[in-house]
Amino acid sequence: MKKGFYLVMIAQALSSLADNALFIAAIALIAELNGPDWMTPAMKWFFAFSYVILAAFVGAISDSYPKGRVMFVTNAIKISGCLLMFGFEFVSGNNHALHAYIVCFSYALVGIGAAAYSPAKYGIVTELLPPNDLVKGNSWIEGLTVLSIILGVVLGGKLTEPAMSGWLLANPFISTIAKTPAEAAIVVIATIYILAALCNLLIPNTHFVYPKQETNPVKLCKIFFSYVKILWQDKVGQISLAVTTLFWGAGATLQLVVLQWGQDHLNLTIAQSANLMGVAAIGTVLGSVLAGKVPLRKALFVLPVGIIMGLAVMLMTITQSDWSVYLVLILIGGLAGFFVVPMNALLQHRGHVLLSAGHSIAVQNFNEQLNILFMVAVYGAMVAFDMHINTIIIIFGSIVAILMAFIIVWCLINKNRYPDTFDEIGDIGHGRAQQST
Repeated sequence: MKKGFYLVMIAQALSSLADNALFIAAIALIAELNGPDWMTPAMKWFFAFSYVILAAFVGAISDSYPKGRVMFVTNAIKISGCLLMFGFEFVSGNNHALHAYIVCFSYALVGIGAAAYSPAKYGIVTELLPPNDLVKGNSWIEGLTVLSIILGVVLGGKLTEPAMSGWLLANPFISTIAKTPAEAAIVVIATIYILAALCNLLIPNTHFVYPKQETNPVKLCKIFFSYVKILWQDKVGQISLAVTTLFWGAGATLQLVVLQWGQDHLNLTIAQSANLMGVAAIGTVLGSVLAGKVPLRKALFVLPVGIIMGLAVMLMTITQSDWSVYLVLILIGGLAGFFVVPMNALLQHRGHVLLSAGHSIAVQNFNEQLNILFMVAVYGAMVAFDMHINTIIIIFGSIVAILMAFIIVWCLINKNRYPDTFDEIGDIGHGRAQQST
């Protein structure tokens, strides 16, 4: 592995760690400002909106400049979002409501940086590594990303705990910038972004030259949506895309549900509730490891696990003791990881066949973030109507289970009508061969 690749890994781990810690710290800041409950899903919504609105453009931007510099600029945008969260306090003054809105806007700015960071992150790996090392390189990047998500959520919770925040605010440098525990946490997180940006600057220029990129935004949108249409029209691609889209939308919503559930149902603090999200993420890692043994030709066989996951979510309403809470969260995370990894591999396979690796990732990100917008908006509406968190959990689990059942029926219909398409992944072709004998 080249030195530049290790710098990419370190930068990605730090940036992802900060992204997830910042979400928890921003929630704590809104709580300090007595912001309404719907602002938490609103932050998630604006973050996802950045991905959706920029989906057609970030790929062209990434391929127009050295990717290390693109990653540096996008991390700088994230740093600006951190600073804005409390840097505009002089604008809002003692108007806590206005300050809370500024926090939401600032997190959307961080989302813009994250959306532009993603294609550069994956693209630089292709430039730095020879083809034979690409699978290993991407596995390292993905593994570090998952680990940083878990640690980032936990870090965000720890930084906002009274003991840690008291120690941070006692620091003369931090106390000159931050006045509250959440603001002190955001200063630390901004420092992590700065470290990531410094790593970006050290990434060598690969001098890889791409064809001249389209600059007309209208043409870029037309090209991008033609790719979206191609993948949705494919009879295998549409199933895998529907599943991964549902999964990531449900996953983003589940983060919010667990945070609120921990506070309302288990009487925990925001920091303690954040630790619960880490427990669920551990389950996802375990499920992903088990899913690695599922061959691509049997990827569609795991679809029923999605229904079980939706039903398992409802168990949250009857858990109270520590062991049952942890067990249920690990079960939910494990089921999610086990069924989404094969489907994600299948989608990448179809995307590579029909489009290209980069374009298929862009289409996948667009659809996933679009569903996050929808599901988080639905959750936010339920919170705004003061629905009890256990009622929300029952509705949420039911929606996931019902939609997965619908996708399974959809898949069976496609298999019967377009068997040749499914033969290409070696799935029902094997079954048909057995029947013919």
